[in-house]
Amino acid sequence: MQMNTPPRSTIRSTTRLTRRGRGALIATGAVVAATAVAVPLLSMGGEDAPPAALVIPEGWRAGQIYDAVDKVLRIPPGTAKKSLGKANLKLPNDAEGNPEGYLFPATYPIDKKATPESLLSFMVSTANQKFNKAPVAAGAQRNAMNVYQAVTIASIVQAEAATKEDMGKVARVIFNRLERGMPLQMDSTINYALNRSTLNTSQSDTQINSPYNSYQRMGLPPTPIANPGEEAMRAAIAPTPGDWLYFVTVKPGDTRFTASYEEHLRNVTEFNQNRKSTSTSPSPTR
Repeated sequence: MQMNTPPRSTIRSTTRLTRRGRGALIATGAVVAATAVAVPLLSMGGEDAPPAALVIPEGWRAGQIYDAVDKVLRIPPGTAKKSLGKANLKLPNDAEGNPEGYLFPATYPIDKKATPESLLSFMVSTANQKFNKAPVAAGAQRNAMNVYQAVTIASIVQAEAATKEDMGKVARVIFNRLERGMPLQMDSTINYALNRSTLNTSQSDTQINSPYNSYQRMGLPPTPIANPGEEAMRAAIAPTPGDWLYFVTVKPGDTRFTASYEEHLRNVTEFNQNRKSTSTSPSPTR
């Protein structure tokens, strides 16, 4: 069975089933990276000197990377995105020219000859080197999917996992839901559709008309929703064994996975209690 065409479920639940419950707290570096501002890793000296390298964190979206390229090359905003047509990126056919998921997170050197096209091509080339190796291709095939679908799953894992240790479990939840014909109901896909990064997803958000609305649409989103790193990719091709269908980060460092909806509801209740307690606690004195 192809991962993006699971059987449709006859049951449509209006209850939020994923990790966050209703706006669950995320204690993850991936979220920090998703909202950070790109800065050169190195400087060659002096405010006017060009930067020596550009750091792309795991979990950044393509739009953030275009902005970072514009800034590091000191070119007008929007230039990098406009250069896509000239970059001749070596993307899989499924991507249909969209590099989301293939702008690999890494540190990229900058020299005087660097252009938006050369930097974006370098990122895609790096992704292809990472993703097209035998372990990834074989892992994707073993799970009845192609590499592009594996990258899509990895991008969701990158956005949803609270810790690196949780990545394999989050991937397993995705697989288990797909195999059962359940909608993924991942808040990260809603955030991508709305071009935002937030911990709160409202009921009305889950009703938006978008192919990235994993509450309303079955299967995987049409493209990756971010650019995942190697650990998320490993989780996508080798998810942790388990029967989990639900997860919620009750408090920082305590993400609970379960196959029981009733247990999940109890976990969500505990999360909401913790969140309420945190929001009403007095500010510490200095």
